[in-house]
Amino acid sequence: MPAFDSTFVEIVAILLGTGAIAGFAAGLLGVGGGIVIVPMLYWISPLLDVDPAVVVHMAVATSLATIIPTSIASVRAHHCRGAVDVDLLKLWGPAVFVGAALGGTTSGYLDGKALAGVFGVVALVVAVNMVLPKPLVLADAIPGSAAINRLMAGAIGFVSALMGIGGGTLSVPTLSLFSFPIHRAVGTASAFGLAIAVPAVAGYIYGGWDVPGRSPFSVGYVNILAAVPLMVMTVLFAPLGAKTAHSIDRTWLKRCFGAFLAVTAIRMLT
Repeated sequence: MPAFDSTFVEIVAILLGTGAIAGFAAGLLGVGGGIVIVPMLYWISPLLDVDPAVVVHMAVATSLATIIPTSIASVRAHHCRGAVDVDLLKLWGPAVFVGAALGGTTSGYLDGKALAGVFGVVALVVAVNMVLPKPLVLADAIPGSAAINRLMAGAIGFVSALMGIGGGTLSVPTLSLFSFPIHRAVGTASAFGLAIAVPAVAGYIYGGWDVPGRSPFSVGYVNILAAVPLMVMTVLFAPLGAKTAHSIDRTWLKRCFGAFLAVTAIRMLT
């Protein structure tokens, strides 16, 4: 078999496996598949023929594109189990959308090292929170002020767009700080992923439209060749993760995932 064919098969196999893990994690933990997809795309970028100067932009943008169908599949599965808080979605959703739009636009002005730094720092904080024996709690309920809620939601959308992740990675730990029921936090976070991905992807497409060094089959910073197999597998496995989330004790699973996330964050920072 020619070297090109061997490389192509290797890329597809990696993407399919990554998509399966990302989709399952998105449904199970509400962390967003991007927390798995971004570092994997970063690591295999030499196989995709991407200029190192734009590799993080490509990884983040492509990850965000996969979140769109993943969020739809995940939120449907959680909604069927009554785990989507519609009132919170109405309160936070618009601010998450605006924050993500700003994040997607801002990303074009940041270099790859800055984006990798954002991902690494935030991922490390999330990892520490996941492995703590007892999650930190600040209050018994979310703030009563609509302005404070929208500020938090906007910040979540902004940082999530820069990291290429769905809303769960940041919104679930944030809601946990205010004693929000974990299953409803995970289910509602799957809807935030859609509010983040749509405007952020538009920003990455616009910002990367004429940038040199992108891999073939790219629209802006979004690589279609990588996005398609990732989307297929995340959509297939997100409902399975959501189903599993309602039937197991996830304590040790969260700790294992937190350890993986910590290693990934350190790799992105070094």
